[in-house]
Amino acid sequence: MAIKKREVVSSFTVYDSAAELAAGDAVLLQKSVSELQHSYSPYSGFKVAATVLLANGEVLTGTNQENASYPVCMCAEGTVLGAVSSLYPGVAVLKMAVTVKSSQQSIAHPVAPCGLCRQRLLEYENRFQQNIKVIMAGESGEVLVADTVKDLLPLYFSGSDL
Repeated sequence: MAIKKREVVSSFTVYDSAAELAAGDAVLLQKSVSELQHSYSPYSGFKVAATVLLANGEVLTGTNQENASYPVCMCAEGTVLGAVSSLYPGVAVLKMAVTVKSSQQSIAHPVAPCGLCRQRLLEYENRFQQNIKVIMAGESGEVLVADTVKDLLPLYFSGSDL
């Protein structure tokens, strides 16, 4: 039996602050920051917003939506990807900016999408054969940028594995 090999290489760009980002990336991140107010997070106090830039120039944002039954909560990334699929089917996602705000503590480091959302993003990336740049930030501090979702999920599972 032959074992399928996949090269695993992850690389990120680290910026000292959002002020160092390219103009378009900074605008996308700022849009996420301004949309944090729409997060419904009464249980955790942990607000998340994700903003995407689509290949057609449209910009959409989603926020996390909690539920007293945690397993049925919706992540910001999944919320916005659902909106993309509904409103702009067939249009690739080029970039996603993700940011957070906590009522419990100040978050001074980038926060990455959860594993489930990384897999969702990978599916989008593979479906359209288009890398998705992921910009990640906390409330302050460094900003982390991945040029592809595969950098966030180096040992990924995809349809080619089936």
